[in-house]
Amino acid sequence: MPINTLLISLFSLLLIAYFIGRSRALSLNKKELHSRPHYYGYLVVLWAGLPALGLLLLWAGFNSIIIDHLVIAQLPPNIKNTPPEQLSLFINEIQYLTESGDLIQETDLVKKEAAFYYQSLLERSLILKTTLVFSISFIGLFFGFKQIQKKTRARNQVEHVILWAMVFCASIAILTTLGIILSVLFESLHFFDKVPASEFLLGTQWSPQTAIRADQVGSSGTFGAIPLFIGTLLISSIALIIAVPLGLMTAIYIAEYASARLRTFIKPTLEILAGIPTVVYGFFAALTVAPFIRQWGESIGLNVASESALAAGSVMGIMIIPFISSLSDDAISAVPQSLRDGAYGMGATKSETIRQIIIPAALPGIIGGILLAASRAIGETMIVVMAAGLSAHLSINPLEAVTTVTVQIVTLLTGDQAFDSPKTLAAFALALALFFTTLLLNFIALWVIRKYREQYD
Repeated sequence: MPINTLLISLFSLLLIAYFIGRSRALSLNKKELHSRPHYYGYLVVLWAGLPALGLLLLWAGFNSIIIDHLVIAQLPPNIKNTPPEQLSLFINEIQYLTESGDLIQETDLVKKEAAFYYQSLLERSLILKTTLVFSISFIGLFFGFKQIQKKTRARNQVEHVILWAMVFCASIAILTTLGIILSVLFESLHFFDKVPASEFLLGTQWSPQTAIRADQVGSSGTFGAIPLFIGTLLISSIALIIAVPLGLMTAIYIAEYASARLRTFIKPTLEILAGIPTVVYGFFAALTVAPFIRQWGESIGLNVASESALAAGSVMGIMIIPFISSLSDDAISAVPQSLRDGAYGMGATKSETIRQIIIPAALPGIIGGILLAASRAIGETMIVVMAAGLSAHLSINPLEAVTTVTVQIVTLLTGDQAFDSPKTLAAFALALALFFTTLLLNFIALWVIRKYREQYD
């Protein structure tokens, strides 16, 4: 049975198990039941479903490994004893033959026999998996049905399982984050074994081109990341200069001046900006904003590059407006109405109340939104690629072409490169620097929120 059909059948069985358990609980005396009837239905579902789903996960993790080892075991010695890379390539060819269905046309008898054996193992595995899953599910259904008694603490057991499921999901998120950090850190350490950290952090020349082989003529590479950091800071600063005033003023208008009907129209419309793909912003920046800035600069005698930091930063600022406006609006709306009424009672005008009462009270939420937008701007790639270029120039002139850390990460990992070369490993060092930058921004946001947070009754 294919995996999709197996899952649909299993979930159909679990749905039936729920109604069986609930009906059985309803047939008992409700006054003597420890839990409500639907908890007994959930309990039967857990007994019938958890072991079966656990088996499916284990099968998915180890099935291909076991089948590959069984296929390798029956291969001739001259193939079985080849280096691991060649053996892995041979197994991949067998898998391709099996999936493509071209076994009859294959002329290599060894590959053909191995592919037929591989196909038979897959068929046996599928039959065995289906049989075991449904057998375990029916056994669990039987034991779950036996648990439906007056004194069974169904609610406690169900909630205990749900609690551990949430702990498991949280652990996966934490372990995934930890795995990303460790993988980036280890590869960065390999890079710093080849390139001194002082050159990377303090160097002013970025030219990562290196010769892949010893017989090739190529640059040895220079890995001074200062131009990338300056370019990232320049474009992000331009974006924030545009987004912060517009986003904050928009949030104040929506929260304090707009009518309820107008608010329900303006806020969703603004948040549409956050859903537009960044490649669309990139096209807009490259085809509309950049030529406009160049023509405007030439009209007043300025030399503006075709791809400039100003063009990329301006469009990026438009993109991050919803982050600031939405979070600032929520923070301003959360300020208690009693503070406004007290200010009005003391004779303050609406603008004075906003400036002296509401904005200071909502400051933690506003700062959090600004720092979130800053993190989003620092991590942006497509707009910079299409509107600011790839040139690693050490410049703070917004009219020149610059590049950012994220753009260089993409560039370094694109194409056929030796994975252990300094050029490729430099991407991980840049990623590590970017990670610590965004982490620092998050710490600043938490510090601001804790320092200026006000609690109201």
